[in-house]
Amino acid sequence: MLVKPDAVERGHLGKIITRIEEKGLKIVALKLLRLTKAKAEELYAPHKSKPFFPGLVNYMTSAPIAALALEGPEIISQVRKLMGATNCAEAEPGTIRGDYGISIQNNLVHGSDSLESARRELAVFFLDSELLQYSRSLDKWLFPA
Repeated sequence: MLVKPDAVERGHLGKIITRIEEKGLKIVALKLLRLTKAKAEELYAPHKSKPFFPGLVNYMTSAPIAALALEGPEIISQVRKLMGATNCAEAEPGTIRGDYGISIQNNLVHGSDSLESARRELAVFFLDSELLQYSRSLDKWLFPA
């Protein structure tokens, strides 16, 4: 999961982390950073041919973000439910985007949409050695069979 510039600038990082922990998900890595243009382009490479790509790269490099590696059962679907619909106007109350989002661009968070995407996106931010392990196998939680 990424906590995007609008969420960090507006002071919602702590609230978002609290929601993750209250849901029972584990944070296995966390970095506060400012994305370089190269890293933003790497992260969003699947969207390079889309018209919104340049604006997305500019937005994601405009201010600090937080990158989180999370673990838990059915992590992809759990995180996507927690985030809410991409368009904040359509996001349900009780979701991160529904409660704090302003617009479709300033929608606070990014979450991987598949295990394949999660593997690629985690590698943009974290080395394997930076991912903490709790009592359960990290691979079992992050990437269930």
